[in-house]
Amino acid sequence: MPPLSADNDNANDATGSTNDGTRSAAMHILNITTADGERVATYEVGTDRQAEDNAVFVGLRRSYYMLSLADYITAGKCAELLHWDNRTHYCGRCGGHMSRDTDISKRCDDCGNTVWPLLSTAVIVLVHRGDKDILLVHANNFRSDFYGLVAGFVETGETLEEAVRREVLEETGLHIRNISYYGSQPWPYPCGLMVGFFAEYDYGDITLQRSEIASGGWFNIDRLPRIPDKLSIARRMIDDFIKTRDKRQEI
Repeated sequence: MPPLSADNDNANDATGSTNDGTRSAAMHILNITTADGERVATYEVGTDRQAEDNAVFVGLRRSYYMLSLADYITAGKCAELLHWDNRTHYCGRCGGHMSRDTDISKRCDDCGNTVWPLLSTAVIVLVHRGDKDILLVHANNFRSDFYGLVAGFVETGETLEEAVRREVLEETGLHIRNISYYGSQPWPYPCGLMVGFFAEYDYGDITLQRSEIASGGWFNIDRLPRIPDKLSIARRMIDDFIKTRDKRQEI
């Protein structure tokens, strides 16, 4: 993702050269500003495109283990904006053509309607029962056999804390207390923000929402099943809970 000169537009089309020297089809390039102010360019590469010498094409998830954290976050932002750009060619109000207005907005050529990338906000919560047991679930949409934390999208008109209580109750039948904020993570799959919380078990018996959850229960932190990879905030929350427990035991 090379830096751009100051006179570049927010988006442009360019042709490139293939490995055999022929000209490629026009590429729609988006110019993006990273969190630290760096200007980068991004564009989609077709599935039939061959990598150049000493290079390899990988998906965004796999790139987490190959890039620095800063570069992975930048790649994630690029992926989110490409996803948004590909789905906002026409105005949702009048059907007119949408043109890039700023790095993160488009304006209708006909009616002037302006749109920004939509962000799907989700909460994720580590529920613990004492210092040793945590609530883990295996959702129906998980692609492998790992267990993760209860998570779900925030609904219109509710606070983040209300979403945490609702998701835990809906998916497991449990009531929780003492909800505390942990942190957040961009989740560009394709356009999410994960907001993490800790919470204590209050009362209730586990009753799984089978339409969403295949299995779940209390797990002792010394005998955990397979848990999410380090890519996700869920893994960091589990690791940090265990570290905090260990520190308390040392005192």
